Amino acid sequence: MEHLLAAVDLGSNSFRLSIGRVAEQNGAKHIYQIDRLKETVRLAAGLNSAKILNDESVERAIEVLKRFGERLRSFHPDRVRAVATNTFRVARNVADFLPRAEAALGFPIEVIAGREEARLIYSGVSHTLPISTDKRLVIDIGGGSTEVIIGRGDEPLLTSSLYMGCVSYSRKFFPEGVIDAYSLKQAELAARREIEVITKPYRKMGWDTAFGSSGTAKALYAILTEGRLSPEGITKDGIEKLKAKLVRAGRVIPNDLPGIKLERADVLTGGLAIMSAFFDEMHVEVMKTGDGALRLGVLVDLAGREEAHDRRDVSVLAFTKRYHVDTRQSTRVKRCALSLFDAVLPGRTEQDELRHTLSWAADLHEVGLSIAQAGYHKHSAYILNNADMPGFSRVDQAQLGLLALAHTGKLSKAQNLVKNREQWLTILCLRLAVLLCRRREDVSRLPLSVSVKGLAIVCKVDKKWLGSHPLTDFSLHGEETEWGKVGFNFELIQV
Repeated sequence: MEHLLAAVDLGSNSFRLSIGRVAEQNGAKHIYQIDRLKETVRLAAGLNSAKILNDESVERAIEVLKRFGERLRSFHPDRVRAVATNTFRVARNVADFLPRAEAALGFPIEVIAGREEARLIYSGVSHTLPISTDKRLVIDIGGGSTEVIIGRGDEPLLTSSLYMGCVSYSRKFFPEGVIDAYSLKQAELAARREIEVITKPYRKMGWDTAFGSSGTAKALYAILTEGRLSPEGITKDGIEKLKAKLVRAGRVIPNDLPGIKLERADVLTGGLAIMSAFFDEMHVEVMKTGDGALRLGVLVDLAGREEAHDRRDVSVLAFTKRYHVDTRQSTRVKRCALSLFDAVLPGRTEQDELRHTLSWAADLHEVGLSIAQAGYHKHSAYILNNADMPGFSRVDQAQLGLLALAHTGKLSKAQNLVKNREQWLTILCLRLAVLLCRRREDVSRLPLSVSVKGLAIVCKVDKKWLGSHPLTDFSLHGEETEWGKVGFNFELIQV
């Protein structure tokens, strides 16, 4: 089991589970998928006009996740990553649904942003393609969103996520499965309006080869080639022939479409309209299919984290440069915060996610200074909550934003955001570290120690040192008041 990793992709149309074995060849890591599960859930079809998931869709999803959970029962949590996409992003009742989903699967579920989904999709596709210096356009038409990426090698250069998908468009433009020329044209025009927002930068950058990933692209490839509508993959001529055939039939008739899978029939036309719009709007001439997709990208990313090549570290470094962070100060704060963390929460290791989050938060707690000094912690929290941060899920970013928000000032502003005692203690470590490093000078030895039992915080400080640091003395007494407001007893003892 030590060589196996698992990825769970909770899409708007299908839920997928992939298990991969990591092997090294010629100094490079390769992932060989050894088991796959896929179930059509049609989660996006359960969204009503108010963006509320209905009970039937929720129960259908829960049952699938229970089956996936059984397959993953022997896996360590560090070797499983579950990501959820567009429907989880937009559903207003996801906060009620998500805990049930996690309980059924037995592992945490990360709701990822659209551009993070795009990055992972490209990673999965590129992992299965030959090494090349060509620029590649990857289009992934999902159930509720469509990701568009241009990349070279393993590196994405442009990423976008558009709010349209094969399920949502099939429901909106082809209710009851009825197809006519007018509805098909309206669906294409709607898709082109979405695509035209990104057309200029994508066409300016250009690409050498286009690839389609996931269900819609693979379905179209199979139908066009097996039905002899196109001799070389997905082409504009083949798409036009398929559109004409569907309009004549008035609906998707699986027996007339060699290569189609039955579960794809209900959402084929919405995906076809979107693909046709891409060919028209972005002047795509021919498209191949990529075997990799989001789930493989998740496995690749997970393997990288195991090797300490965590994409999140790269994002943090990029943010320190973009927002002109004083890295000497952030390093001082990080060193102090992690030292306190290891004392307050003993037994945690370098791989612990909470410790990692504290480290990243220390690196980035001053990004808000690039906007204004006044209330900079609020600016920092806003940036970390809302910016595109490759490698980070929305949950990751929310936790970073929480630490940035609470690292100084009143604790009450964070009270409704903190979920557990461990988060409070992590905030404590960061607050004390920032306080000790306020003079922006190296702290060779921590002048205080902290112990916690239940809700009682005891902070012992060197009496002589405190006497020569009146501002720190004043600030530490302020901490007594602040922690008292959120239910802790903070006791300052001079020794």
